[in-house]
Amino acid sequence: MAYWEIASPIGRPGRGSGICGCQGSGFAEKNSALDKANKKALFGASDTPTASSFRSLADFFGHLFIQHSGRFVRWFSLPRGGPFGAWSDDRPVQRLMLTERLIYMTDFEGLYLAQPILRALADEGFTTPTPIQSRAIPSLMEGRDLIGIAQTGTGKTAAFSLPMLHRLAETSTPRLKRATRALILAPTRELVSQILACIRTYNKFLKLKTAVAYGGVSIRGQISALHHGVDILVATPGRLLDLKRQGCVRLDRVEFFVLDEADRMLDMGFAPDVKLIASELPREHQTAMFSATMAKNVRGLVESLLNHPTKVEVDPVATTVDKIEQRVLFVRKDKKRALLGELMGDAAIRRVLIFTRSKHGADAVARHLDRAGVETGVIHGNKSQSQRERAIKSFKNGKMRALVATDIASRGIDVDGITHVINFDLPNEPDSYVHRIGRTGRAGAMGTALSFCDIEEKAYLLDIEKTIRQTVEVLESHPYHDPVIANDPGTVRKRQGGGKGRSGGRGRGGNRAGKAQWKKAGNARKAA
Repeated sequence: MAYWEIASPIGRPGRGSGICGCQGSGFAEKNSALDKANKKALFGASDTPTASSFRSLADFFGHLFIQHSGRFVRWFSLPRGGPFGAWSDDRPVQRLMLTERLIYMTDFEGLYLAQPILRALADEGFTTPTPIQSRAIPSLMEGRDLIGIAQTGTGKTAAFSLPMLHRLAETSTPRLKRATRALILAPTRELVSQILACIRTYNKFLKLKTAVAYGGVSIRGQISALHHGVDILVATPGRLLDLKRQGCVRLDRVEFFVLDEADRMLDMGFAPDVKLIASELPREHQTAMFSATMAKNVRGLVESLLNHPTKVEVDPVATTVDKIEQRVLFVRKDKKRALLGELMGDAAIRRVLIFTRSKHGADAVARHLDRAGVETGVIHGNKSQSQRERAIKSFKNGKMRALVATDIASRGIDVDGITHVINFDLPNEPDSYVHRIGRTGRAGAMGTALSFCDIEEKAYLLDIEKTIRQTVEVLESHPYHDPVIANDPGTVRKRQGGGKGRSGGRGRGGNRAGKAQWKKAGNARKAA
């Protein structure tokens, strides 16, 4: 039998006979706003509160909250057509709690998504939203702009795609030639493909039309797909602008705009492209920005693109997944390949993702492992889209035990069962470390992250530890452990190019470094 529970925003409800069929009598003593007279006025003498009763409560308190399994959700805009709007006044609801805290839903049904979406989720066995989903979806359903920050592998794609699909299904606007109603930008081809795969899963009973746009493949097929208009377009910024310049896509009908992996997009030099794309959007649209991290240097972009956004952060900025065992191995640069070969002799490393800093380094590591008899694939910006897709497919189905990747290519790699991540080169950006190791330990599984550190990388390690707010445990039980590196204070850094260049103009090395930075950003855009 369904029952009601009215509880205080202060402390837990007491026990007693309650009123109106409610369990818990602590409410009256804890909340002076609702005394016995108010209860009688709101509920009357009914033993079972009806929808109209709770409308009154919502009017009185401003918000109504629904409890499921001991956790809660705020029902936004209830008096303006919440779940009771379509219900008869005598239809029983389940279990309710009034509170002044923001609380969250613990099943998809309670989020009141369109039935075809719920059916698709049920077919996939998804019943309980992740924290980022339960917190982001209600705000997006309200039509608010949103910044979502969560660790990699926590379900950010569903957090924006489910309310987006609901909105598009609810307002069946006719498609216009070369137009799209929803636009999702992502930094890499792999991430674009991953997002589209998720959307197709949730969309299978809605039949909304989707398309992708990314470089590395012929543009003709993408032009053809966009010709009659689509509901959802997932794209990399560079290819989208190519299509726009050729007059093959129009962005003045976009209702829902998403930036996924926004921090990485800016790190790769896409800021001018993103701003140019945003300037083509209509004045009235909803914007969501999602990322595993939200670096401070992107706040200016947030302020320019989002309108009074809700910020949803389910974990502290740049924290690492608790279930990932992290270890650092101090080793000289010229001994790293030998150490990697030693580690690959461990049968526990069943499926490993190896990160290098450069494309040349990735190729060299892959060749070394191939010679050692380890089936290895490699992905980076110089590989064609078909080569990258074949390598990821072989890695997913177990034909390859190892996959070597650069940071640019790593975003969007979504492979189950990665037991280990190895940082052959430590990244010089702490946020990249978080993204890298987030490839393992996904969906609640355990994972291990091993990082090789030479003396020039010690300073990077210290920056990483400061960002993740923990010390990475040292693994000394390997034949290449170097105590000199272990005891180094981290004052030696890799040269970043340029000597004593200054804004005043002296020191051509500094100028060369600046040019190299712009060239690197351009190459990143091209690689995507």
